[in-house]
Amino acid sequence: MRVLFLGGAGMIGSAAVVEAVRRGMDITVVTRGEPRRRLAPGVSALRADVRDAAALAGVLGGEEFDAVVNWVGFTPDDVRDHPALFTGSAGQYVFVSTCSVYARPVSQLPITESSPRSQPDFPYARDKIACELLLEEAYRSHGFPLTIVRPFHTYDRTVIPVLAGWTAIDRMRRGKPVVVHGDGTSLWSLTHSSDVARALVPLLGNAHALGESINLVSGDVLSWDQIHLALAVAAGVRRPVFKHAASEELGKQLPGWRDVLEHDFRHSMLFDTTKLRRLVPGFAPQVPFSEGIREALAHFDAHPQLQAVDAALDLVMDRWSGWG
Repeated sequence: MRVLFLGGAGMIGSAAVVEAVRRGMDITVVTRGEPRRRLAPGVSALRADVRDAAALAGVLGGEEFDAVVNWVGFTPDDVRDHPALFTGSAGQYVFVSTCSVYARPVSQLPITESSPRSQPDFPYARDKIACELLLEEAYRSHGFPLTIVRPFHTYDRTVIPVLAGWTAIDRMRRGKPVVVHGDGTSLWSLTHSSDVARALVPLLGNAHALGESINLVSGDVLSWDQIHLALAVAAGVRRPVFKHAASEELGKQLPGWRDVLEHDFRHSMLFDTTKLRRLVPGFAPQVPFSEGIREALAHFDAHPQLQAVDAALDLVMDRWSGWG
C-alpha cells in the first residue's frame, strides 16, 4: 500500500508511521518544516504546508495513494480544498479528529460513534466538528472516500498525561500536596500512542471503513485519583497527598486550564469500541497505563532538561492546599 501522511511527525503520527512501516506499507510524510521526531527508516519526506492546496499539489505531482491520513486538520480552512485535491487520487482519506467532539455533559454512557456532537464553547472541539461536517458533506454529495477516526487522551514516554505535567511529579517527590480537579472520582480513558497506531493502521485501505467514524480509544479506564496514584507509584512516591478542588474554581485560578476543565476533563468519558473491534478483528491494547507511565517517568528521569516546573502553578497549588 502507498500511504500519504499529511503531518504525522507528532506523537501519534510518528507511532503510526512506525506501525505502518512494520506492516510493509510505503509511507510518504509531508511536513512544513523539519519533523520534530525522527522518521522511521525508509519513509519518504516532502516539504509543503499541507493547508496550502496549491503547494501540496505541487509537491505531490499528481501521485496517487491508496490512503491519505490528515493529522493536521484543525479548522475548516485547513481541509476545505482536500476533497477536490484527493477525490480520484486517493482510495481513502482519513481525517484524524477527536473524541472531544462529543457533547458534554454526556447524555448516555458509553459513548458511541453516533452519540451527539456538540461543543459551542471549546474552540478546539468546535473546530474539529466543523471539519467533520465539511468532509462528511463531500462524502455524501460526491463520494469523497472519507473515514473519520477519533482518538482521545493519548500519551507516550514524552508526556505526563495530567494538566500539571511534571509539576505534579515534582510536588509528589517533595512531599507536597497535588491538587486534583473535582473529587477525583470522574472516569477517564487513556491510550498509549502505540495502541492508537495499532488500531489505526489496519483501517488504512479497509473498504468497510469508508463513510464511517471510529473511536480509537482502547486504553485503561481510571478515575483521576487512580491516574494520579499510578503517577506516584511510577515516581517512587509511596504516600502521595491529594487535595481536591472544583473544576470551576480551579479554572478561575488557572485561566489556561479553564476551557479544558469546564468542557472536557471534569466529565466522565467512557467509550464503546464495538465498531473498532469489528473493523480490526482481534485488536486489543498492549500497553496498560501502569506500564506506559513507568516508561514516561524513566524517560523524564533520564532527561533532566524535560523536568520543567511551572512556578505559577506550583504557587497556586500551595495556596489551594494550604501548604506552608
